[in-house]
Amino acid sequence: MSTVVLVEGCAMLAQRVTAALCARCKGRKLLCGLPRCPLLQRFYTQIQVLRTIDGKLVEGSTPPTIIVGERGYPRVPLLIAVPPSVWGEEAKTYDDPIGWWGQKSLDDILKLRSSMVTGFVSVHVSSDIPKIKRKELDIVAVSLRPVDTEVHLLKKPIPKVIFSDKLKPLSLLAPAHDIRLGSNPKIDRALEKVSNDDLDATTAILELYKRGVDVYTIQRALSIGLLGHRLRRRLVPTRWAITAVDRALSRYFLSRLYGMDSIDSGRLYFAEYLGNRFWIYICPGKYEIVWIEIWHPSTFYTAECKRPVIVYNVEKMSGTPDYMDGGFEAAKFSVLEFLYNVLRRQARVYIVREILPYYYAPVGNWHIRESVRHALRYGEIAKNVNINEVIEIISSTSQYASRALLEYITSKRSLPLDIFLFKR
Repeated sequence: MSTVVLVEGCAMLAQRVTAALCARCKGRKLLCGLPRCPLLQRFYTQIQVLRTIDGKLVEGSTPPTIIVGERGYPRVPLLIAVPPSVWGEEAKTYDDPIGWWGQKSLDDILKLRSSMVTGFVSVHVSSDIPKIKRKELDIVAVSLRPVDTEVHLLKKPIPKVIFSDKLKPLSLLAPAHDIRLGSNPKIDRALEKVSNDDLDATTAILELYKRGVDVYTIQRALSIGLLGHRLRRRLVPTRWAITAVDRALSRYFLSRLYGMDSIDSGRLYFAEYLGNRFWIYICPGKYEIVWIEIWHPSTFYTAECKRPVIVYNVEKMSGTPDYMDGGFEAAKFSVLEFLYNVLRRQARVYIVREILPYYYAPVGNWHIRESVRHALRYGEIAKNVNINEVIEIISSTSQYASRALLEYITSKRSLPLDIFLFKR
């Protein structure tokens, strides 16, 4: 089965709003179909921030936010973001995926990220590791608390926003010639110990997770070069590190689930956040995960589509999906974490994600990871249900989502009969 399906005459998938369209619109006519112009909103916020910067010096506490870029690999940009004149624990709000979930709107998050100034320097992923350590930027990246920072820029930043499907938005970028710390970072003891041990990266990731270090800190530790065999450590572009951590932990959970009994009844979970709806149906059977995305017109990637776009991805016990996708990996991690840590059972899993027009700018795949986690912990909406009942329940909220699931089920002729009939 094709992993990508275009629905009802949509001409393209993941088409970005073109520069030509923006030039015609100028933010006034909303020709892209979005409910508001994200570029103008971010621009106005950035102008206000620029007024607070004294010359080329930016002072404040980094949350921490340190990102390793990928362009030009192996010589890449190393970025550090600081909210000007924001100090101490208040700065943590500017980069806090776990704290954001359910508390911050899309506008809130974009405003926070647009209020930060990001200085960057060019570094080599391996040969510049000693220089990064001398500056203690590796420790800053994994600090448990915000770190007072001075970023000395080569020139004042120009208002600009960088969006990414995996990373939180960045803005107000400018090259830096020096970065100085004004307070001491605080590092998790488990991370300090694991970093000092000569472990391979995968073993280090698993050890940190087992010791209670959150996945976002583990991602930053891998990205900044704190994990892996000492002589082979290097910077890892943050986008790559995010997916690498999700995949390493997912493979671990999956290896432990192999051979475990299946759950004995179907359960449906739901969560909605930032214009994204998630239904997770867990039912009896050998492990398989089906990912179904419904992208409505007027989202950031489908502004020129006239009808919803549906994307499918499937992974079996082999651990290899039909195609690689960071959002799928984030959701899969949360599901496998739940199956292993909570249910201690394997299962067949269906995840339906519906992206509404309200999701007019991407904020990174953290919200997928946290939304699925939240649904599985707190969002059980039906027990002892079969697939037909699940489709009916979903249809009460979204005809598009229920139809997408039904079309997948009816096209998959090899599905066992019990998925349709099972009920206790």
